[in-house]
Amino acid sequence: MSSSDRRGFLGLLAAAPIVALAGCGFEPVYGTGGTGAALRGRVEVAAPDTVDSYLLVQRLEERLGRATTPAYTLDLTLVTVEQGQAITASNDITRYSIIGRADYVLTSLADGTVVASGEVDNFTGYSATGSTVQTLAGERDARARLMLILADQITAQLYALAELPS
Repeated sequence: MSSSDRRGFLGLLAAAPIVALAGCGFEPVYGTGGTGAALRGRVEVAAPDTVDSYLLVQRLEERLGRATTPAYTLDLTLVTVEQGQAITASNDITRYSIIGRADYVLTSLADGTVVASGEVDNFTGYSATGSTVQTLAGERDARARLMLILADQITAQLYALAELPS
């Protein structure tokens, strides 16, 4: 096969997935009529009541935009659990995991119908082998990372699963 034949073949191969996706109803999230564009700046996220939920709401508002003309409400239930992961022979915990789970419900303000709902979960960890200040900073950073991860998962599910009126 000559090099020009290979380039043509590789170009055809690269275009094949795009053609296949166009035929199956695939549309970009932020494209005209996409879920991302329909939700941007229109979701009022429930007010936080803990530091963790504040961080989660902050991240969700970064991704969805702060509601200027809300058409939907997003209610959240957040639960976090801290578990020791590495325990020494003298029974000291040297590493912790923070496990988080967020249940969400996206509701239309117009008629009260549930547009999307679900749950996400994930975990992060931090070391407890340094000073008290280092351990507290590690825990705070791990909680912030966990809320970022959960917000990304919620946003991705909303964009993929929300059944918005046309």
